[in-house]
Formats: sequence, C-alpha cells, structure tokens
Amino acid sequence: MPQAQVLSFQQCFEVMEDPRVVGRCSHPLNTILFLVVTAVIAGADGPSEIEEFGREKQDWLSRFVDLSAGVPSHDTLGRVLAAIDPAQFQQALLEWLGRLRRPSDGAGPIFVPIDGKTARGSYTDPGKTDALHVVSAWASEYGLTLGQVAVDAKSNEITAIPALLTLLDLRGALVTLDALGCQKAIARQILEGGGDYTFAVKGNQPKLYAAIEGAIMEAYEAGLVKSRFRAAGHQAKGHGRFVERRYAVGPIPDSLKKLLSAWPGAQSIGQAITFTTQGETHTDEVRYYLSSRPPKVSEFQRSIRQHWGIESMHWVLDVVFGEDASRIRTGHAIENLSFVRRFVTSLLKQDTSRSSLKTKRKRAGWNTAFLEKLLFG
Repeated sequence: MPQAQVLSFQQCFEVMEDPRVVGRCSHPLNTILFLVVTAVIAGADGPSEIEEFGREKQDWLSRFVDLSAGVPSHDTLGRVLAAIDPAQFQQALLEWLGRLRRPSDGAGPIFVPIDGKTARGSYTDPGKTDALHVVSAWASEYGLTLGQVAVDAKSNEITAIPALLTLLDLRGALVTLDALGCQKAIARQILEGGGDYTFAVKGNQPKLYAAIEGAIMEAYEAGLVKSRFRAAGHQAKGHGRFVERRYAVGPIPDSLKKLLSAWPGAQSIGQAITFTTQGETHTDEVRYYLSSRPPKVSEFQRSIRQHWGIESMHWVLDVVFGEDASRIRTGHAIENLSFVRRFVTSLLKQDTSRSSLKTKRKRAGWNTAFLEKLLFG
C-alpha cells in the first residue's frame, strides 16, 4: 500500500480532539479509530468483536497504525467511542469518503433523500422512549452517506433537519423530505444553500394538502395535457406482489398561486399513486408533493423513487449490521457507531462486484487485499 494513501487517511483524523487525559493513554486515538472502522467493515458489530478482529489481524493493522502497546481492549474501545465528539468523528469520516467524489452525470440534480431512523436497542428507560433517533442524508443513487444528526426522540426530528442541512453541500442537490420536513423555513434554507426541494404534503399541512389535492383532481377532470400536467408509470413484480406506480406533475395553477406565494421557490405540484395487489388483496395509496423544481415528470418520478429507496438503507443497517439489535448506549458510542455503519455502507456500495453487502463484509474479513481496496480505493 503506497505510503501516501496511509498518510491521507491519517490526515483526515487530524481534526479529532482526543478526550482522554494527556500522558495516560496507551493507544493513539488514530489507532483506535482505524481499528474501529476496519473491524466494522470486516463484520464486527461491537467493541468485543472489534477487539477480537484486532487480535486476529494485529500484524496487518500494524502496517498502518501504531500497535506497540498491543490491541486496545473492548473496554478501552467502548470508553473512547463514548467520549469522542460525534461531529468531529463524522467530519473525519466524510473527509475520508470525500476522496471518492460525488459522481454526477451532468443530466440533472443529485437526489438527496433525508429521513430518520430509530436505533431501537439504544433505549435506557423501561418505556423505550429515549431511544436514539438519527436523521440522515444520502446520495442514494450512489450509496453515499452525506451526514447525520442524532436526536433523543422522533418528535425532535424537525429541529434536526435544519442542523443537518448546515452540514451539507446543497449545490446541485434535490433534497426530498417527508411531510414532517415540509416547512417554509426548511425550503428557504435549502434554496439559500444552492439546492432545490421536493416535499411530501400530508395532513400536518391540512390547507396546503387540500389545495394541492383539489388542484390535481381538477387537472384530471380537465385533462392532464390540457392542464399542462405530465404523467408516467412504473410496474414491478416480486415476492408475490404486483405493484403499479403512477406519477403526475404540473406547474402551479392560478388557483394556488396566492396560497403558494408564501412558499419560497415553489414551482410545481405532483401526485404519486401506488397500487398493490397481493393475492386477492388490493390496496392503493395516494401522496401529494410540492417542489421548487420545474415540472419534469421523469425527474419527479426518479426523485420519489429515490426517496422511497432510503428504506433499503434502513434495511441494510438492521439486517447487515444488526443496528436495531445493538444495546450499546453509553455516551456518544451509539451515535458514533451509527455513523460508522453508514460510512461502511458507502464504502461497500462503491465496490461494483455483484456480491451482497453481507458477503462483502465477510470477504473483507477473510481477505485483507479486498479490505485495503475498500479502505483506500
């Protein structure tokens, strides 16, 4: 491995402040953080497994970091993960990930879904009301995590979204948010950052919801083309289900211009309908949207499907990394490990081999050449 790549990694972590007492630390912070990341890539899901990975791969790890004091114990790993500043750790990992560059084909915006996920095993009180909730942003087409902000409960998600947006480079991004994030201040923040938005509109904005629903129904009655709306559809089969999705998007009609003048940059409204057939059961769901983008149905369809795709990221965190089963809950440990999992998911998705993410983790544990490829490109 070229020394320049190792130095590049080490420089990424120069922003980190060591929370431990100076002169009483056997293991450099750099060593601990490198061990944590590499072990999680290779299949470790907690401090005990990270320590075991370190002991099995001690010779290999010594090529990159100082292990003169041996492998840190799981207690040491847990204390450090609980103490280090999550924002600094996230910054360091994103700096490392930044070497991969966000790809863009130049054909349109980069879709950035923002959504929340609760780490269900992180609670401390019997009612499980204090489980950590993490709001994350993804460049989902490319499997890249762009940042996260943690809150104590989902009710605080609306305060986490503006904090997360301040961490992101929004230039050229189309940010998609569920109805909880459908707020004028958030729309303004996204536009001021150089991005655009598409918001789901639901019952928490009853006047806006009713107005958009009525306007789209009027467009159907008058004829979509005549009303300058465009439509598209998509069908899929799998797992015993047949799913058909229909999309329609159009410019702000005259009847809504007064109401929507208070919404910064609003240019279009849209509808997405999902019809699901499973056996003899038929269901449908209708969603409405407000966007600062011009009404292009292909772009609207992609943005909605990319947002729904963030659920697959949540599935990965639970099934591949066992996030919901994790009972780590001391200090900042759960938040820091949560972002390590998202960071590792990004690294695994950059590899273009056809193996599953779970298989890639196992392969990284078996084959250090593959692990190095994931770490350093």
